[in-house]
Order: sequence, then structure tokens, then C-alpha cells
Amino acid sequence: MGGGAWRQPAARTGEEVSVATIPDVRGKLTSSAPLAPLVWFKSGGNAEWLFEPKDEDDLTSFLRELDPQVPVMALGLGSNMIVRDGGVPGVVIRLGKAFAKIEKLNEVTLRCGGGASGILVSSTARDAGIAGMEFLRGIPGTVGGFVRMNGGAYGREVQDILVEARVALRDGTIETWPLDRLGYTYRHSEVPEGSVVVEATFRGTPGRPEAIGAEMDAIARAREESQPLRSRTGGSTFKNPPAHKVSEKHCNFLLNLGTATSADIEALGEEVRRRVLETSGIALEWEIQRIGRE
Repeated sequence: MGGGAWRQPAARTGEEVSVATIPDVRGKLTSSAPLAPLVWFKSGGNAEWLFEPKDEDDLTSFLRELDPQVPVMALGLGSNMIVRDGGVPGVVIRLGKAFAKIEKLNEVTLRCGGGASGILVSSTARDAGIAGMEFLRGIPGTVGGFVRMNGGAYGREVQDILVEARVALRDGTIETWPLDRLGYTYRHSEVPEGSVVVEATFRGTPGRPEAIGAEMDAIARAREESQPLRSRTGGSTFKNPPAHKVSEKHCNFLLNLGTATSADIEALGEEVRRRVLETSGIALEWEIQRIGRE
């Protein structure tokens, strides 16, 4: 998961990033890497470069040494994303197991790596007797993605539990941002493009593991009953308009039932937007990120 449609700097349009301009790394760096297997829709083109850093130092040194004109974006679980068929220019960064560690700071606070999944965070909180994070069980993404997007589910959002986030900026520096600096609104934050959320601290309230687990099970059942979890989809497609809901039973999903291209999927979404505007006067906004070249 990430926030907003990612835009490619004009200076790099039509150019490719040569091997000579790519810094040395200790992690895994792949050129022309297929992204379709990494996103839920299972469609789309390649990343010009895919970087899976070994650790935080590997990430920050790479960002520091990389040509500032080269676009960078972070990829989580790929659940809320259309990768366009022309592929993604520049560097796509994917945080692996080294960034999935979770540490209990006190009775109600967890420090979580940017690569940790919502399921892992909520399960760790349950085992630690920390309530208030159950809703993360219903977000199919990583800490880095849902912190950037102010992800939410079942009446709660990340801003309700976030204390602070550590952000690796595009120039390779790392800053710790308190909640108020993130400037959260609905599915949006002020985290700059080209930066990566490497860690976040969440605070809940004391609770009983049994009760927390029951709430998480209820969330899992609700998702199973109302969402097409076993289909190739991108999660909720459009943002809820002010004072409205897109749907009660989640027709707000686009599905790739065969060999649809990303262009097919995006065109279908635009047709839905056109018809809704025509019949109701409501202009739906995309919640799914659409990235890369058409």
C-alpha cells in the first residue's frame, strides 16, 4: 500500500537509468523486474529496477548515492495498486524480512518495521494484550504502506494509534515524524514522494488477548463475507465520497477474472466513474494507486 497516484518527474520521461548510475548495494537489485507477480491484480509491466535492501543502512546509502532525478517508489504487498502495462521507470523499493521486526516498548506500545504486515502487527498486539490494533487485521498491506496512506478499516484509521514514524527521505536522511507532522486526511499523508516509511510506533490500550482475538476473528469473518478475497483484485477501488458510502456490500471492487491487462482494469474503473457521475452527480476518486507508464 502507498499514498496517492505516483508521478514520474518529467526530467526522466523516456529515459532509462543505466547500470552506471545505480549504486552498489548489499541487498538484492534486479533490472527489468516483473511486478505483476508482486501485486494483487497480477497484471502490469516491469520495474526498471527493483531494490530489496538488506537493512536500513543499505537503503539509506542507496538513496543517498542514487541520482536525485531518478524516481523512487516503495512497494508493500501490492494490494491497493494498478501497475500500468508500460512498467515503472526508476527504482521500486520493496522492504523484506529485515524490516518486519516488531518490538514491544511498554505495556501498550509496539515499534514495527515498515515491512511488517497488518496481520503480524495485530497478532503481536493480541499476544501482548494490547487492544485497539485489531482493525489492522483487515488491512491487506504493510506498515510502510498503511502509515503512508492513513489506512483504515472497520471504523478506525492508522492516525488513531500512531505515535510517530521513521521516514527515509529521498536524499538518504532519516527523520522521525510525530503524528501531527504526517498531516493525515482520508487515505492521505504528507509523506513525500520518493521516501520510504521504515518504522512506525503504535499505541493501543490494555486488553485481554481472548477478547482481542475474538474481535480479530470477527473482522476476518466480515472480510470473508463481504469481499472477494480469493480473486485478483486491488481492494477498495474508490474513496468514499463525503457523506456517502460507495457500497454497503462492497461492489467497490474490480476483479481480474482472466487475462485482463492493467489498461483494461483502469479503463473499467474510469467507465464506472463516468456512469456514477452521469447518474448521481458524484465524482468518485480513485483510492487504488495507478503507477507507471500507460
